[in-house]
Amino acid sequence: MLTAIVVIFIVAYAAIALEHPIKINKSASALVGAGLLWTVYAVSHSDASTVGAQLGESVTATAQIVFFLMGAMTIVEVVDAHNGFEVITKRVRTSKLPTLLWLVGFVAFFLSAILDNLTTTIVMISLMRKLLAKHEDRLFFAGIIVIAANAGGAWSPIGDVTTTMLWIGGQITAMAIVEGVFLPAALSLMVPLGITAYALRGRSVVSPEAVESTHGIRTTEFERNLMFLLGLGVLVAVPAFKTMTHLPPFLGILFGLGILWLVGDLVHRRKEDAFKHHLTLVHALSKIDMGSIVFFIGILLAVATLEHTHILTSLAQWLDQTIGRLEVIVFIIGLVSAIVDNVPLVAASMGMYGMMQYPPDHFLWEFLAYCAGTGGSILIIGSAAGVAAMGLEKIHFFWYVKKISGLALVGYLAGAGVYLVQYRLLH
Repeated sequence: MLTAIVVIFIVAYAAIALEHPIKINKSASALVGAGLLWTVYAVSHSDASTVGAQLGESVTATAQIVFFLMGAMTIVEVVDAHNGFEVITKRVRTSKLPTLLWLVGFVAFFLSAILDNLTTTIVMISLMRKLLAKHEDRLFFAGIIVIAANAGGAWSPIGDVTTTMLWIGGQITAMAIVEGVFLPAALSLMVPLGITAYALRGRSVVSPEAVESTHGIRTTEFERNLMFLLGLGVLVAVPAFKTMTHLPPFLGILFGLGILWLVGDLVHRRKEDAFKHHLTLVHALSKIDMGSIVFFIGILLAVATLEHTHILTSLAQWLDQTIGRLEVIVFIIGLVSAIVDNVPLVAASMGMYGMMQYPPDHFLWEFLAYCAGTGGSILIIGSAAGVAAMGLEKIHFFWYVKKISGLALVGYLAGAGVYLVQYRLLH
């Protein structure tokens, strides 16, 4: 059974990676793979109720992420419909592509620490569409945004799902993770950022022509500013909502979406339906990329079978017995997180290493937060941010491997080296 599950996962993963040569949509491959994996697991398992309970648990975890993704994408679409991003785009004065790249990289890095890497990627890529006309340029920027968002999420207790898991589990504390991982995470961004900026030297920003909003209708300055600030405020408030209520982030984003919807209806209540239709959340919901969301569901459910069959746990134990050195094991976990989702990998590590042996803020937990957070940037489907970027900008898997993966790997290695040196100097 385990062999069949591993083979099916590898074949499904290969089909996703070879989406364009074989001309099969990655969402179809992910859904078929998830269906086959759960079918094999259910048929070979003696207790159907246990499998059903595990599937329900996985669906719950997946649904929370999907609801969050849908909420964030809808908020971005509403702000865009109101031309809200003009608040930022009209203030960007640089005409040089490398300068803009540095600016975008650092904004994504710090914004990710406040929001999270997934939301930051959605917001920043949507912003790039307003600043850059050439799709080729936007692809490079999308790659850097993925690296920046994942790096920014690694040093913040609320910036990445895995860091949040470690924080809630008590393995790390907020100040310690910021102090320990900030410098390595910053370097993991600056190295690929510097290389890409050098490669783009001499290039100028080609801005898209100003386009009137749908039906030629322009929103007022008040409406633009209101929806931009309210939309951004909702996204920023989600971590605070989670901290105060201890409720999952998806509820915060849906609550904020409801507020945005309510305010939008009040602002446009005196306008005719034909005039205001494209400004409503109903219209925004019709514009979000459902194909990417379906792919996200498939890949998360597929990876969940590896978790429930204890394949990931067995891999971690095998590494422990074979290698024995913590820093090497965690480094490998970071590389593996580029292939499979880092959430079950970190969950397996949390279950394998006890708090009695490895107390809060131990080297293991901090280095794990860095490696699992930034290692996912090496492949486009290695992180939620990458999957979102893949859908939003239609990034080909092998284009990312050819153009961005090497940069992300060099940054990952540089940051890991700095963390190890920093730890030895301070401890």
